[in-house]
Amino acid sequence: MKQMAEVRTLKVNRYVVIDDEPCKIVSISTSKPGKHGEAKARIEAIGVFDGQKRSVVHPVKHKVTVPLIDKRTAQVVAIMGDHVQLMDMETYETFDIAIPEEFKGQLQPGKEVSYLEALGRKKITRV
Repeated sequence: MKQMAEVRTLKVNRYVVIDDEPCKIVSISTSKPGKHGEAKARIEAIGVFDGQKRSVVHPVKHKVTVPLIDKRTAQVVAIMGDHVQLMDMETYETFDIAIPEEFKGQLQPGKEVSYLEALGRKKITRV
């Protein structure tokens, strides 16, 4: 799910969609309005799922897409190679997800993990 917001309402450490990728905002810098134009904002952000740095420049009144990031907890059900099966602690839904490089070897069945869901994709954030 996603919603629209004006560029001037965005803040650092919030999220924005750039190139169909949810990104966490690292910095925002605004320029003064020119003689015939309006103020522009440069947004620097890092992709949530791919870790790639992206930047975009928009007028401050421009509307951008803001993803709804859902932070949840899940329990490890089974480990299958470089994938893990998790069960959501609220909905009891089970799903498979790739294990991020930094958490390899730390997951065990029965352990709880934090994950986030955005634009239909999931990622483990904390063990």
